[in-house]
Amino acid sequence: MKKIVYLISPNEIGKDFYNSLDRVLSFGNVKFFQLRLKKNKLIDIIKIAKKIRKITYKYKVNFIINDNYELVSKVQADGCHMGQLDGSLKLAKKKLRTKILGVTCHNSIALAIKANKNKANYLAFGSFFKSKLKPNAKKANLRILDQVKKKFKQPIVVIGGINNLNYKKLIKSGAKYIAISSYIWDNPKLKPEIAIRKFK
Repeated sequence: MKKIVYLISPNEIGKDFYNSLDRVLSFGNVKFFQLRLKKNKLIDIIKIAKKIRKITYKYKVNFIINDNYELVSKVQADGCHMGQLDGSLKLAKKKLRTKILGVTCHNSIALAIKANKNKANYLAFGSFFKSKLKPNAKKANLRILDQVKKKFKQPIVVIGGINNLNYKKLIKSGAKYIAISSYIWDNPKLKPEIAIRKFK
């Protein structure tokens, strides 16, 4: 099965989450799992990350830490995702060395050029649709994917309100991976292990 999903964690990690994540990853379509916790203390994030690392390792899924590149080596993660306000990309790449650096580029070729100069391993664009996770996120349009695909070699990750009805048009437009969170973890109709099966 093609691994097209870039899965982002829910905002809060409960006790049941680890079993749920195991079931979700066992389906086999997830390439990356990003731990994105904005409100937790660092000590708690490290504990959570170490448990998640075991599950992602089992299914050969790349484990990505959001924002904090200093944390990557501490929890044996595979890389870090950096937003535009998360510090120096140059410093991050120096610290990460051969590990993965992913960069948010919103809807901007200029930001993608900067990320490319700093040896980013993937370029993330969005938000393409209205998102529960980031309701005030900058909007992106499909035209940017066509431009990026021609200009850069790195894989493109798309984000923002992606669900089972709209993801195919993003793949057709040049995205290699679709970043999803709410549709999996916050779906009122489907359990996470069922929701993940909608993305093939």
